[in-house]
Amino acid sequence: MSPHRAWFVAAVTFVTIIGAAAFRSLPGLLIDPLNQDFGWSRGTIGAAVSVNLALYGLTAPFAAALMDRFGIRKVVAVALTVIALGSGLTVWMTAAWQLMLCWGLLVGLGSGSMALAFAATVTNRWFTERRGLVTGILTAASASGQLIFLPLLSWIVEKHGWRPAAVTVALAALAVVPFVWLLLRDHPADVGVKPYGATEFVPKPAPAVGAARRAVTVLSSASRTGTFWLLAGTFAICGASTNGLIQTHFVPAAHDHGMPITAAASLLAVIGVFDVVGTIASGWFTDRFEPRRLLAVYYALRGISLLFLPMLLAPSVHPPMLFFIVFYGLDWVATVPPTVALCREQYGDDSAIVFGWALASHQVGAALVAFLGGVARDAFGSYDMVWYMSGALCAVAALMALVIRRRSSEGVGKLAMVG
Repeated sequence: MSPHRAWFVAAVTFVTIIGAAAFRSLPGLLIDPLNQDFGWSRGTIGAAVSVNLALYGLTAPFAAALMDRFGIRKVVAVALTVIALGSGLTVWMTAAWQLMLCWGLLVGLGSGSMALAFAATVTNRWFTERRGLVTGILTAASASGQLIFLPLLSWIVEKHGWRPAAVTVALAALAVVPFVWLLLRDHPADVGVKPYGATEFVPKPAPAVGAARRAVTVLSSASRTGTFWLLAGTFAICGASTNGLIQTHFVPAAHDHGMPITAAASLLAVIGVFDVVGTIASGWFTDRFEPRRLLAVYYALRGISLLFLPMLLAPSVHPPMLFFIVFYGLDWVATVPPTVALCREQYGDDSAIVFGWALASHQVGAALVAFLGGVARDAFGSYDMVWYMSGALCAVAALMALVIRRRSSEGVGKLAMVG
């Protein structure tokens, strides 16, 4: 018996996200080279990264709605083209505002349409069973891409400079476009099959008009519930302690302690290896355990690990640092499957867009720390204060996760009827 077509679509989505992950790998590698080439402060470079991260999140809910309107293939193909354009144009920049425009605006908008809302949309349309597992696998794809591209890009930056690395990112994004256009399908009904695990055929819904209005309407409705603010708040701290903190500032922080850039980038790639394991495992756990408790455990463990990091940074890689990298990697985006599950439980058919708004808060948190981390490094001469504050924020997120209420059985039943 051949595998269900949904697994093939999930595999295509996985490879697409991997191919697009190159743009996620580069910002942390650019801080020192741009500082040396142009004399821009780390705060200035961090501001461009923060614009990128903020737009990555703020675009996501509109991208989810646009996928409902125009289809997944068209939105993702255009997004990849915009990423390639933004990354390629950085080769000719001479002023900081051009970094803001190319890497901040263009790559931010493009990457936002390739955000986790893409994975959530594919999962919601093609699967009624194993959603937690599939969400974990697709979330892990970004880490897999980081694993593939980080060592390569760090080697290119060190041997040939940052410009060839930017061109590599542009070419990687362009290479995925025909793959998406030819192989990805928008809905199970397009190929005449039921979603995986469904007992009945699900007709393809008519294109949703007013994509932007729907995204705002869903936000307006969700924002009247306390659960939304708890999910958005915990996810903001998630972004602050991952993309904004480690992905942006770990390499320059390790370099401050005398570690070669390639060695620090390789450690980030190892985080990517264990992130794949941790995220897929988290998806499996989410199908079986209470997602609120999972979130609380994940944030608490992440906070504890960050408090130890300042003591572990050194010129060379030693066993305690490797233990941190493995431990942190397992927790990197393990928070995504339970967060998606809570959105689905609470908001039903609107869950992908609600998750898009939660992701927006995730990226706003990341953007703030990307900027403030650079400012703190300029002001204090080290990143120590940033690690300690992020650890404390993770403790707050653990408490917030425990406060989220379960939806009533009546509400769950209604969602099951419309799902």
